[in-house]
Amino acid sequence: MFLHSVNLWNLAFYVFMVFLATLGLWDVFFGFEENKCSMSYMFEYPEYQKIELPKKLAKRYPAYELYLYGEGSYAEEHKILPLTGIPVLFLPGNAGSYKQVRSIGSIALRKAEDIDFKYHFDFFSVNFNEELVALYGGSLQKQTKFVHECIKTILKLYKGQEFAPKSVAIIGHSMGGLVARALLTLKNFKHDLINLLITQATPHVAPVMPLDRFITDFYTTVNNYWILNARHINLTTLSVAGGFRDYQVRSGLTFLPKLSHHTSALSVVCKQLQLTTVRAFFDLIDADTKQITQNSKKKLSVLSHHFIRHPSKHFEENPAIISDLTGTSMWVPVKVSKWTYVAYNESEKIYFTFPLENHRKIYSHVYCQSTMLDTNSWIFACINSTSMCQQGVDLSWKAELLPTIKFLTLRLQDYPSLSHLVVYVPSVHGSKFVVDCEFFKKETRYIQLPVTHLFSFGLSSRKVVLNTNGLYYNLELLNFGQIYQAFKINVVSKCSAVKEEITSIYKLHIPWSYEDSLTIAQAPSSTEISLKLHIAQPENDSHVALLKMYTSSDCRYEVTIKTSFSQILGQVVA
Repeated sequence: MFLHSVNLWNLAFYVFMVFLATLGLWDVFFGFEENKCSMSYMFEYPEYQKIELPKKLAKRYPAYELYLYGEGSYAEEHKILPLTGIPVLFLPGNAGSYKQVRSIGSIALRKAEDIDFKYHFDFFSVNFNEELVALYGGSLQKQTKFVHECIKTILKLYKGQEFAPKSVAIIGHSMGGLVARALLTLKNFKHDLINLLITQATPHVAPVMPLDRFITDFYTTVNNYWILNARHINLTTLSVAGGFRDYQVRSGLTFLPKLSHHTSALSVVCKQLQLTTVRAFFDLIDADTKQITQNSKKKLSVLSHHFIRHPSKHFEENPAIISDLTGTSMWVPVKVSKWTYVAYNESEKIYFTFPLENHRKIYSHVYCQSTMLDTNSWIFACINSTSMCQQGVDLSWKAELLPTIKFLTLRLQDYPSLSHLVVYVPSVHGSKFVVDCEFFKKETRYIQLPVTHLFSFGLSSRKVVLNTNGLYYNLELLNFGQIYQAFKINVVSKCSAVKEEITSIYKLHIPWSYEDSLTIAQAPSSTEISLKLHIAQPENDSHVALLKMYTSSDCRYEVTIKTSFSQILGQVVA
């Protein structure tokens, strides 16, 4: 009887453990937000032109091939070599197809057409015969050597051109990114053959499934080389993770090892990846060489501009800080602390000026936003002026861009010499947009919200009520920094009677991993946001995770947080 009872308890325990594991797996594979990314489309039929390799090379690697991507007239024109553009080499990953280059290649072609092919990129792609290198690592070294030969072959295609490239940019998807990093470990490889490396969902830290000695040895060789030679590697590298929707390669594996010792590298979690990458590529072009710049500082600035800062202006290497504020525009003083202006069919330009002297005595910050999402300068500041100024400091470079607004937040004590804030409203015809500004005290908008205890199992919660009619709130999520923590945040918006649709934006910002996750909600509504980490907070990092809320003054908001047991299991399983 005793043994029978023990067996029943063992069976119950195992059933319970299987149940927990099932909950965790369900969260990994199905517990993510709806995919709201926009798709990229081809405008013409894609063509993959096979590049003829030297006979010895083709014989040595019979299963591998090199292709040039093209569409329509571009594909026809480039069947006749040599080439005249900027070479980019795409490396597919585990079981990946060389045809995956189509997405970014097509977007880059459209961008080149928009500027009448003043600059254009030639996208090459390697066919690795869809090898399963994540399961068997014996082919990784062979792939690396083949890519080295492909780079030399590609550069020969530009021989004799006025602006012939001396290096290529590489985009490595999944294990293709690791192969790209492995190039630097080859004895005869010249580092200056690569001018930029962007990896997409590449597990840099460790293999997803270390199934054999070949793959673990390959990882050890590559990571040890990059760690030991970090100070001597001058290759600008960007590692982009896919977020929680990528359940094959969790984002914690994509961060470059020892990043703090390697100043030419960035690791981010990013959405709308291909569009952002193409914009960055075109901003990286050197007008003199008509190739990607060799200036490492500029490369990092461009990548930070597009992948981290998300500003509301195009990248400029040396932006004009002082702008002329002259002409026949009206100057309208605004003395209130909260202001809204609706622009519709305006016949003339208007400068709205906000004197800062009195506001400094009461408020600590100023926040302005506009629903006009162009990239022109829109917000300035006068220095030691009485009411208007002929020249102003362009603050638009400090503004950020979100899906429905561009905004700027300033701490007034950081700008003691500024006498006026100036908001510029251009003349518009038929288009309607709204501009808002408000001054506020930090303690009314920067609010601390401690997360609930790990073992509360979602039975308890913490809540903050935002009663003020502000446009911006910053919730500090205290005691949140471990990979095994997971929570659900619920934001309830209750609005007064309004005729037009109200949009609120909730931005989850994880500072130590450069991760921004956006949720767009139509108010009034109840919106649920998942809160979990790709990578734990480093021990020497004092930053706090933030929930930034871009709200409506016509609404009131309640924010509730509670532990999500199923997501905790998902974090443990993953």
